[in-house]
Amino acid sequence: MKESIVAFTATFVFLGVSFSSSQNTDSTPAKSGKSGASVYAELVKAPEKARAKRNPFEGDPDAVAAGRNLFERHCAECHGAGAEGGKKGPNLRAPEVQEAPPGAIFWILTNGVVRRGMPVWSKLPEPQRWQLVTYLKSLGVSASSALPYQPEPPEPRASPSQRSSPLR
Repeated sequence: MKESIVAFTATFVFLGVSFSSSQNTDSTPAKSGKSGASVYAELVKAPEKARAKRNPFEGDPDAVAAGRNLFERHCAECHGAGAEGGKKGPNLRAPEVQEAPPGAIFWILTNGVVRRGMPVWSKLPEPQRWQLVTYLKSLGVSASSALPYQPEPPEPRASPSQRSSPLR
């Protein structure tokens, strides 16, 4: 029972993190604000059947390496090179994600969280989605995951007066 609650909580937090927004448009109450918990809220929405799916690549070092390559190609731009959160995406090394059932993470990859910016990856072959799950689970919880998710601010642009002009 306790494992189910932990898994449910982790799933809840992971999916909500996928591109946090300040609005909660669904009827499910989710924490928001400084805690950053709302960004992981979608994890708990994975159906029980999906949550119960086993990762066929669990513990496979080749799958971890393949998943790392896929992550670098498709995910790092938003979630950061170390999966600790980036420009748009949340920290995937947070306890809520790392303690989520592999099936819940797979479900999120398959269905996305479009309203929060997480794309649907259903066109990626199923084995590759499981490789991504295997890689993410191999990372473990990071020390920075204790901090709430904060998207990176956009790069400041130089004003016209700050732009360099050619010497005359």
